[in-house]
Amino acid sequence: MAASSLSRHAAQTTALPDAWRVEVFRQESVDDPEGEHLKRATVELGLAGLERARYGRGFLLPPTLSKSDVEKAARELLSDAVLDDVRITSPKSSPTSHTARAQRIVVARKPGVMDPVALTVQRALWRSGLIPAARDEAFLVTTFRVFELQHAPSRGGAAKFERATLVQIGEKILANPTIEDVHVESETLSFVRPPPSPRHGVVRVPLANVSDERLLEISRQGVLSLSLAEMKAIQAHYREIGRDPTACELETLAQTWSEHCKHKTFTGIVEMDGERIDNLLKHTIKAATLELDRPWCVSVFHDNAGVIAFDQGFDVCFKVETHNHPSAIDPYGGAGTGIGGVIRDVLGVGLGARPIANTDAFFVGPTDFPREELPKGTLHPRRILRGVVAGVRDYGNRMGIPTVSGGVWFHPAYVANPLVYAGTVGILPHWAATKSVEPGDQIVVVGGRTGRDGIHGATFSSIELSDESDVVSSAAVQIGDAITEKRVQDALLQARDARLYRAITDCGAGGLSSAVGEMAEKTGARVHLERVPLKYPGLSPEEIWISEAQERMVLAVPPESLTRLLAVFAAEDVEATVIGEFTNTRRLELFASGELFCDLDLHFLHEGTPRTVRRATWTAPGHTDPGCPAVTDQRTVLLALLSAPDIASKEWIVRQYDHEVQGRAVLKPLVGVRRDSPGDAAVLKPLDHSDKGLAIACGANPRFGLLDPGAMAEAVIDEALRNVVAVGGDLDHTAILDNFSWGNCDKPEQMGALVLAARGCQRAAVAFGTPFISGKDSLNNEYRVGDRTLSIPPTLLISALSIVPDVRRAVSMDFKRPGSRVYLVGQTKAELGGSHFLEQLGATGGRVPRPDLGLAPRSMRALSQAIRAGAVSSCHDLSEGGLAVAAAEMCFAGELGASIDLAHVPAEKLDRAYDPDGTRLYSESCSRFLVEVAEGRAQEFERELAGHPFAAVGRVTSEKRLVVRGTGGGTLLDVDVEELRSAFLGGFQG
Repeated sequence: MAASSLSRHAAQTTALPDAWRVEVFRQESVDDPEGEHLKRATVELGLAGLERARYGRGFLLPPTLSKSDVEKAARELLSDAVLDDVRITSPKSSPTSHTARAQRIVVARKPGVMDPVALTVQRALWRSGLIPAARDEAFLVTTFRVFELQHAPSRGGAAKFERATLVQIGEKILANPTIEDVHVESETLSFVRPPPSPRHGVVRVPLANVSDERLLEISRQGVLSLSLAEMKAIQAHYREIGRDPTACELETLAQTWSEHCKHKTFTGIVEMDGERIDNLLKHTIKAATLELDRPWCVSVFHDNAGVIAFDQGFDVCFKVETHNHPSAIDPYGGAGTGIGGVIRDVLGVGLGARPIANTDAFFVGPTDFPREELPKGTLHPRRILRGVVAGVRDYGNRMGIPTVSGGVWFHPAYVANPLVYAGTVGILPHWAATKSVEPGDQIVVVGGRTGRDGIHGATFSSIELSDESDVVSSAAVQIGDAITEKRVQDALLQARDARLYRAITDCGAGGLSSAVGEMAEKTGARVHLERVPLKYPGLSPEEIWISEAQERMVLAVPPESLTRLLAVFAAEDVEATVIGEFTNTRRLELFASGELFCDLDLHFLHEGTPRTVRRATWTAPGHTDPGCPAVTDQRTVLLALLSAPDIASKEWIVRQYDHEVQGRAVLKPLVGVRRDSPGDAAVLKPLDHSDKGLAIACGANPRFGLLDPGAMAEAVIDEALRNVVAVGGDLDHTAILDNFSWGNCDKPEQMGALVLAARGCQRAAVAFGTPFISGKDSLNNEYRVGDRTLSIPPTLLISALSIVPDVRRAVSMDFKRPGSRVYLVGQTKAELGGSHFLEQLGATGGRVPRPDLGLAPRSMRALSQAIRAGAVSSCHDLSEGGLAVAAAEMCFAGELGASIDLAHVPAEKLDRAYDPDGTRLYSESCSRFLVEVAEGRAQEFERELAGHPFAAVGRVTSEKRLVVRGTGGGTLLDVDVEELRSAFLGGFQG
């Protein structure tokens, strides 16, 4: 087994010839944002004395280039003559700092770690004729980063940082030690490649007569994440056929049976309260969709994304994925490959959809979390948040896909386990929504080359994290290359429209093993691993097969179409290689240089997973209900809510994303007069000759999940639907997606919470008439430090995709004109459990909001009709912070004021524990909207809402103040709108 990919490789490198060294710094007169960021970060780390920091981009270029060639490349390719200074160092020479006072820290990728910028530079050098066209690693380009630091002078003259301080800065701020090396005042960089795996033939893993303890040891040593029951099922299968499994077969079984790929918890057997649930997914999420049986659902649950009918012969699809564990280890790479992977899901749905929008959602620890309290081996939440934002930004922007919707949630329980959700919406012709594989079709892999990055990604995502994960699971880290994926996308869509392939899927978790294994399930496949293009030589057959190297797709191509297909990809400079063929054997056969490394029965591979019976229990938290305490200073409470991290402006994130690219956004993430206020949902116009649109939004609230998972599920579905309805979405043509992130469901209380949430999803989906079309679960989100385990809150993200019948009627949330009436639609209840108001007061417990599933759908449909009729000027849902926050946001978004009378707010009868004014202001009850209606449309609006809970509660005013009168008639709030805006904009920054 030591010779297979079940063993680990020594961390060594092979030095290649010395190189030309180019360093590009900003000119002294030009701002250096990265340098300023480093200065701020050292202050956060508690380090003093950094007077100045400069950032430089570094490149190692082949020593075969002449000096004039290097100067030309630096001038025309690597730098900007207006902004940059360039330093060129010849081979065998040492670079110098800009000033004698500067101390240098150099950060470089570890051997074998993906370096997209280097690949792009190398391609440009090849195209310019500066290096030979042959793609040989003797002509590698390497990139690195340089930071020059100057310490503030001391009284005795110049001062410098101690080496230990520089190491701390390098490892805690500048580099991710999992994928990068830090060189402190050392310049010994060179071209490096990862060491080759030991050459070996077929390796068999003895299983037939080993003990249960040895079975678990094999699983643990190989990072297979297989339970004892699963290892025993494999053992029994191979005993039956009279041989031991090969290492390659065992790896294939491990990734196919992983929780990440197989969803064993959701599809297994659960016993709870005397009831036996056989397949929780089938009896809840899928059951809702089957019961609704919407004719516009084109493809649900069985492809890479859910597909619904749209307009003019086109369908739209939506998929949301998690990339939690990789983002905990490498936030930038984890989030970037998360968004890259879900884009490939959309490229791989049916025969391929064109991506038109991205979404994201992040759940992280508080950004002011004390560093001394961080669990061992974890990154600080602030660094994680910056990293995941940058990862989504760089990948989406470089591919030219707008990021239009998302959210950020904060809680201390995410400190060790951040959650990163990435979603993509695509559009495709209706004829391209289905696929098939036929025996004789050629297996063609297209896109990026295969490397050692992403080994065991699927199995790594299926286990808990620990304080050793950054070391033992470093091989699972992936680095994306958006430019390569953009070229793949362009070529794929051309080949699709020419109908040159019969089926397609992406190389996601499990790599070729997952992609080919799934496509061949009903046929069979024969693969020749030596044909797979590699980033560097020396990969073992097992590594080639399970590597999750990014930007790769697998196609089933009829032999008669192969020549034309290869020509299409060659024209877009995308590698396309035939690596085998689909067969009619129902077996998966893998060869390397003529030797058979894998011969698996596909029925056993896909259906042989033993089904575990899990126990489930649920005991509600024993909190007492704090009610709604009366407060004397409502202004202070409202300003604190507006500046709370969950509520405050995320403009610093949104502005990093290009949400204008493709020119399809009708309503953007930020709306209002100054385009700085939070919209409820994005609205896109996908087709040039149709005014139909798409509304995209999400809902989540982990605070609810800690108190009542079932109520949380209903509430977040209600929130996602409120968001799309508020902008003009049609509830009768809305689909939803579920993404569960949970703790270890082998623990009965975690499993019980999951059962309650899944049942809540079923109830709400059926009541609202909104089918689930896709979903994903990410379990085992726990972090082990010694014998202590930290778990995330039960977290459910619901994403909604709604048809907007006419984008010209789309409505934003900013108040439009003085004199308009303000209505509150929906009923306010004594539901403050999990509310931000109680959190501000330091109180816990209370009743979690949940929608009235009989009334809420009818009320939303009535509001939708009023919006379609043009009777609504603006609309905003009430969620975090309740009525007070919603009214404040509508005021500063429209640069207008409002007068609100709480005595008119529709509310249930309150007991004495609930202050009537505070409850009406801050309750986060479901199914509620604040609506602006022009005076001339008021009667029409009221006719549409007749029979539903609503009331006129105030007016829009020209005076820029939010004035709220209490139920007793006195003034509770009188706040300048600019003060509200300042609290919202200044409350939280990254």
